[in-house]
Amino acid sequence: MPTPTLQHGDRPDGQGAHRFTILHIAQSSGGGVARVVADLAARQKTRGDRVVVACLPDTRLSTAAAQGGAEVRVWNARRSPGPALLKEAADLRRIVDRVRPDVVHLHSSKAGLAGRLALRGALPTVFQPHAWSFEAVTGPMAVATVRWERTGARWAHRLVCVSDGERGQGEAAGVHAAYTIVRNGVDIGHFDSTTAPSRETVRARLGISASTPLVVCVARLCRQKGQDVLLAAWPSVVDRVPGARLVLVGDGSDRAALAARAPSAVSFAGDVADPRDWYIAADLVTLSSRWEAGMALAPLEAMACSRPVVVTDVPGAREFLPPRHATDCLVPRDDPAALGGKLTHLLADRASGRALGKQAHDYTCRHHSVDQVVERMYAVYGDAVRAWTDGVRPG
Repeated sequence: MPTPTLQHGDRPDGQGAHRFTILHIAQSSGGGVARVVADLAARQKTRGDRVVVACLPDTRLSTAAAQGGAEVRVWNARRSPGPALLKEAADLRRIVDRVRPDVVHLHSSKAGLAGRLALRGALPTVFQPHAWSFEAVTGPMAVATVRWERTGARWAHRLVCVSDGERGQGEAAGVHAAYTIVRNGVDIGHFDSTTAPSRETVRARLGISASTPLVVCVARLCRQKGQDVLLAAWPSVVDRVPGARLVLVGDGSDRAALAARAPSAVSFAGDVADPRDWYIAADLVTLSSRWEAGMALAPLEAMACSRPVVVTDVPGAREFLPPRHATDCLVPRDDPAALGGKLTHLLADRASGRALGKQAHDYTCRHHSVDQVVERMYAVYGDAVRAWTDGVRPG
């Protein structure tokens, strides 16, 4: 196992003679995780660091990472744990030996599992769950997953959560770790509504009438994201806002089941590389998740585009919303009636929607730039390396 070259007290910011080598590892190679990793990698590369991303080949993440200047190493790993886990961990160990990183940043549950098994604290290790794995399962699997997270926490020098709510979930489950909160950020320059194409231009490009009341949901089509609740709420919206249209942007395991029950006023746009046009075209954006990491990217991107968002009150959701959004735009989980009521109100009251959108844009630009995330993550890396060099080893 290589020894980190960063010395205690060095600044891992790419500004000095030392070039910090960062290894990002992720099995999740699409959706929000891919955008987080790709954004981090690209900006760390511009600071002069050597950045390596280990992920599935021929995916959105591998392509974006390469375009951002990162080295890409192939890590073939399945989404769920199984018989191949030990081989996946051994493959990661070989990648680490070749890269010789100063710090390893593990993203999401599968990389967190395989990576911590492979390293066991032998290098400065940062784990970022991007939503706890035990939130996605029930019964004996949930018990086993919690036990693993408690054990695995010993092998991470820093555990990064995106919200106080996500950290609270971990602590409540008995996952004791060196936590740091780094709230999600987005590429303001790309999503900023003041520099993006106009709503009229985008709607013409997408084939949507300028007068159509439009709600957009950008998310993987799966139980976590709760599109079934959104579909259950939608008939009540159309009853009160004639001509309203809902577009689900994304793909996933539940697409066929959702399409089979979708009303006629619902469209499926499929997976898109860049959802910006859909945010700009929308009158409002919604996310009806049953659970999240505490701060999903889609609402932040929509707010940067000056769009109001209606989201479920999952742990951490209130933390990324502007004050008025936190009172006017949150709904309980699994409550179609409440969701439909909020959507109807904002579609019918365009002035309130525009005011909320303006507040959302200003708030996101101030508090949720990806550049702010990068600065905070460098501090996390520095803490992890110092803990490693000072002998504060997990386990």
